[in-house]
Amino acid sequence: MISFECKTFNELANSELYEVMSLRQEVFVVEQKCFYQDADGKDPQAWHLLGADAEGDLVAYARIFPRGAVYAEYPAIGRILTSMKVRGTGAGRLLVAEAIRHCERLCGKLPIKIGAQAHLDRFYGEFGFHMVGEPFLEDGIPHIYMVRE
Repeated sequence: MISFECKTFNELANSELYEVMSLRQEVFVVEQKCFYQDADGKDPQAWHLLGADAEGDLVAYARIFPRGAVYAEYPAIGRILTSMKVRGTGAGRLLVAEAIRHCERLCGKLPIKIGAQAHLDRFYGEFGFHMVGEPFLEDGIPHIYMVRE
């Protein structure tokens, strides 16, 4: 079971921010061997969706942005990830569903845009996202833009 909380940057406790940054680095930098600047200056503009397991460990995470913060016409969801601890349990689907729900609650029922790793197109397609534009490389990994109407 995963319990979710959605907080602004200023609402995050120091320990929560540390857990977020640690998990993002564990997944994107170490596991995916992608060396990039994770602290991109966008965290203060985001709502942070934190998913904790029964032991209180952070196991799922996403950032939610209002329209105009990342994309001019769209609210956005990014840095979507789950810990290896919960992979294969449906935690990723639960996280994306929660992120969409919170994005609609916070930003209104507007189309949502994501920049997804290209190999996850079918996964995000299950939530109504479809590819827009051409594939591109981001930090050496093929990505696509996707929009959910």
